[in-house]
Amino acid sequence: MAQPVALIAGPTASGKSDLAVELALALEKRGMRGVVLNADSAQVYADLQVLSARPSEEDMRGVEHRLFGAWDGAQTCSSADWAEAARNEITQLHSEGAVPILVGGTGLYLRTLLEGIAPIPAIDPDIRDEVRQMPVEATYAALQIEDPLRAAQLNAGDSQRVARSLEVVRSTGKSLIQWQYEKSGGIGDTITLHPLILLPGRDWLYERCDRRFGLMLERGAIEEVKQLLARELSPDMPVMRAIGVPEISAYLRGDVTKEDIIISGSQATRNYAKRQFTWFRRQPPAHWQRIESHNCNIQDNFASLLQH
Repeated sequence: MAQPVALIAGPTASGKSDLAVELALALEKRGMRGVVLNADSAQVYADLQVLSARPSEEDMRGVEHRLFGAWDGAQTCSSADWAEAARNEITQLHSEGAVPILVGGTGLYLRTLLEGIAPIPAIDPDIRDEVRQMPVEATYAALQIEDPLRAAQLNAGDSQRVARSLEVVRSTGKSLIQWQYEKSGGIGDTITLHPLILLPGRDWLYERCDRRFGLMLERGAIEEVKQLLARELSPDMPVMRAIGVPEISAYLRGDVTKEDIIISGSQATRNYAKRQFTWFRRQPPAHWQRIESHNCNIQDNFASLLQH
């Protein structure tokens, strides 16, 4: 029988982490061990304790957590990097008779873990530089000629995906669509997944986003960014682009006021939550359980796992 893996996913500030801990404690009452595995692309970085809202020891309530703060900010944690680490943790936990509980809002991480990743060769650096220097309109026009099927799948203004698609076809001679058919390494068919997608009301969610960013500033977010800037990392590193880092960096340079960063940081958080909300509403399989409320009963929503 395939081993169980629980998944609690949804937009930022939706209460995922608290529910993951509740599930682990409910498993413990039934003589099972639950371990929470991070699936959030900001919470993987050690440098972002405050700004990523990484769970504190108090938040963890004695439940073991892994892959939180596991990457240094000087390293990029790609979806493939995370998926490999998550596969290893899941294999280890299953060998110990434990139940892995994935929690996070990074859909690409979860998709890569469950479905695998396309074995695309390294992109020619010269081609990448050439493509990345093109205006998005020109990039999309070129993609329409060189890979019309992929172009038809994309919004013309989605500069990141359009550029990625063009550089893949130019560097490898194959469409990204063709590469995606060759995905490997996914664990979706080897486990019994117990998924729960949280999609609370947007007014409630946005109010939580605003309140949480304000609390981050009170709890040391400015000092955290100051220490991060002192490392003089490339501005292209993911840790430097995390929500709150650019906004607070502008404040530390004297370009904006503290009131300005509260407004801009809260707005950036809401925008991110909106994108995640849309992704989790549309992308996961239709049979995955969805809760359109901020209230969730662990006993009901994970009944099959708790009776495992």
